[in-house]
Amino acid sequence: MMKYERTFNFSAGPAMMPECVLEEIRDEMMNYRGSGMCVMEMSHRSAVFQTIIDEAQQDLRRLMNIPDNYKVLFIQGGATLQFSMIPMNLMKNGKAVYIETGAWSKKAIAEAKKVGEVIVAASSKDKNYSYIPDCSDLDIPEDTDYVYICENETIHGVTWQQLPNTKGHVLVSDQSSMFLSKPCNVSDYGMIYAGVQKNVGPAGMVVVIIREDLIRDDLGDLPVYMQYKTHADADSLYNTPNCWDIYCCGKVFKYLLSIGGLEEMHKRNQEKAKILYDFLDGSKMFNGTVEKSVRSLMNVPFVTESKELDAEVVAATKAAGYDNLKGHKSVGGLRASIYNAMPKEGVEALVEFLTKFEQERG
Repeated sequence: MMKYERTFNFSAGPAMMPECVLEEIRDEMMNYRGSGMCVMEMSHRSAVFQTIIDEAQQDLRRLMNIPDNYKVLFIQGGATLQFSMIPMNLMKNGKAVYIETGAWSKKAIAEAKKVGEVIVAASSKDKNYSYIPDCSDLDIPEDTDYVYICENETIHGVTWQQLPNTKGHVLVSDQSSMFLSKPCNVSDYGMIYAGVQKNVGPAGMVVVIIREDLIRDDLGDLPVYMQYKTHADADSLYNTPNCWDIYCCGKVFKYLLSIGGLEEMHKRNQEKAKILYDFLDGSKMFNGTVEKSVRSLMNVPFVTESKELDAEVVAATKAAGYDNLKGHKSVGGLRASIYNAMPKEGVEALVEFLTKFEQERG
């Protein structure tokens, strides 16, 4: 049987999954634990799938130490749907504060403006989103319903090191590209959500962790699927959920627990990122684009002296088997996404290649 080589996939998402998880999924593909079916074929109302979703939720709760007064929801539509669902559900007074730190918080702001009043209390747009603005003393109106951040900007590569001072208001965080990459104190937030295709599983689903008192029962005019109450009351089984995604994510939750949880994952992520950032800091050809104090452990954007050379490097890396290193079209350059499942060897191999490229061009 031919053995296929796996590439080091530096995509911003969908991204790599742990190989041991993929192997487990492969082994269960045709007959999940004696059921005679693949998980993709089975009813979401079956006892066997009920066990899958129950275990996934229990394992995530354990992994993140989620308090009992928070609901865990598995919702289709990805993070982009949450840009609309959040203001639709949480804007009681029709007003929210958003912090603009990159492309994804900017998109969330645009959607929220369709629902109510949005106050952009701080922005790093003036320096092309290369830093996180000081949010220790924001001007937050008393009747603000929530404060919203994108905790790790996938495109611009900045991450929050210290949460904003919300002055007692609910904090909502998009954690899509850093979810489960490090320990998280859930009680600091009213709501956390994450599209799973970057750090957890296949595309097509979002995990929502929401404090129970924020789930409203007075939104009867809102489409039923757009209400958090619908999903909370039905334990994420109001309609046919993304069963396959829940199953795959559940496998990843178990994997993370098996290696020592989020503390161990954070340690590994710090080690990986240091390898790449140390190279960028010592390179004459390649330069990071983010202030050092807020560099993401997950998404590392960098550039050369010209767009032409950027393109040449991208082509060379692709030819060498390192895929998806082209920077987002809105910012250009290069970007290496080194999520949980990217092995340290992948980062080391990339740095070795870039070092050699620079030496040969120098």
